[in-house]
Amino acid sequence: MCKVGIPFSVYAQQKIKIACIGNSITYGLGLANREKNSYPAQLQNMLGSSYDVMNFGHSGATVLKNTVNPYWKTKAYADALKSEPNIVLIKLGTNDSKGPNRDKYNEFESTYKELINSFRQLPTKPRIILIAPVATFNADTNSISDRVLVNRIIPMIQQVAFDEKLELINLHPLFVDKAELFPDKIHPSVAGVSLIASRLYETIVFKGNAGFDIYTKINAEKNISSFYGFECASFKFNGRDCKVVKPKVAAKGHPWVWRARFWGHEPQADVSLLERGFHVVYCDVAELFGNAEAITLWNKFYALMRKGGLNKKVALEGMSRGGVYVYNWALANPKKVACIYADAPVLDLKSWPGGKGKGPGSKPDWEIFKKDYQLNDEEANRFNQNPLDNAVKIAKLGFPMLHVVGDADDVVPIAENTTPFEKIVRENGGDIKVIHKPNVNHHPHSLPNPTPITDFILKATGQQMNIAGKDEK
Repeated sequence: MCKVGIPFSVYAQQKIKIACIGNSITYGLGLANREKNSYPAQLQNMLGSSYDVMNFGHSGATVLKNTVNPYWKTKAYADALKSEPNIVLIKLGTNDSKGPNRDKYNEFESTYKELINSFRQLPTKPRIILIAPVATFNADTNSISDRVLVNRIIPMIQQVAFDEKLELINLHPLFVDKAELFPDKIHPSVAGVSLIASRLYETIVFKGNAGFDIYTKINAEKNISSFYGFECASFKFNGRDCKVVKPKVAAKGHPWVWRARFWGHEPQADVSLLERGFHVVYCDVAELFGNAEAITLWNKFYALMRKGGLNKKVALEGMSRGGVYVYNWALANPKKVACIYADAPVLDLKSWPGGKGKGPGSKPDWEIFKKDYQLNDEEANRFNQNPLDNAVKIAKLGFPMLHVVGDADDVVPIAENTTPFEKIVRENGGDIKVIHKPNVNHHPHSLPNPTPITDFILKATGQQMNIAGKDEK
């Protein structure tokens, strides 16, 4: 079992020792006064005198053994093992992406697990946290490669985290839009490593409920698989496909995100919230377009999640047509909603799939919609129970809303959906924020760096923390 939020009293007068395992980014290569400015040094300042943060970074180091600079052969590794750490942060993999190392990837996972085990066997039985690499902007395809990091290295690290049941922080999305923080395209600046330190600090001081396991409350036959390093249970409920992904350690209050549609598509916000102790769930009600049957099915699924111990209020996530699903359910269950994150959402079914405005619509989906709502052509053309039609009611329900939209969306035009909805909500005192993506069509959804989405949901669910580690009021 990992020790989460280790209280100082556990170690009496001893400091909590943190061993930072890594490469040149951990070491602080290229930073002026690295002893003060490296991310281990900045993490030390954030944590204070109750902790002893030790830098065991070695420039050029790899996880793989049969390379020019394996971490295994470094003095830093030997010193780390001797340091008797209580927490071990492993941030390796960047140098493994180099061209000469790519034919050895069949050894990567087993070697990484061996590295983990060498720390697990220490008398201190440390809490071990895996850290996936930051983004890089190097143009040399035979050297450190962001493409290889994304497609090969990070998925392997996620698989190791899944197999070993270890906490995981994926730093990569936090930097994909921050090329200016990488002066040499590979190593982050002082401001960049400060961002790393802040994210690690947030994880180290996190206090959750390590004993909570919702799977024990779900009696259905479950298939367990990896969802980006986290355990995902797939099962049937009332004949519908359902999924529950659990965090390594549940946050206090057991917050959760309910994905309405398109499971696993652009998952970066979901993954970032899993890292912070949220559960992420799904109940397939496609293709019912948020009708009464869909709401009834979701009501039953909500009851199952509550029986499993999740929070009374849920963060609803509606992507594309999922916008109709989440808003219709929220209208029927307003006191159960913490917030809504809607991404390029359909808010008027006459716009899509109806195609009654500027968009092309979808004739097959329009026929399904009419069947779901038992409408003839004339009734469908007059349909007025869309989220847009109910915008005044929604505005008065009190929960905050975030929309992320592409300004060039010609499938679900924002002029027929989010723009008029936002106007009505604001005029009626509702709480809504819209993030616009210039020159972006319906796809891609979400944001490459999900931080604005994550922060919105953290705040709306009362989980946001400030740098002092106290719950933000």
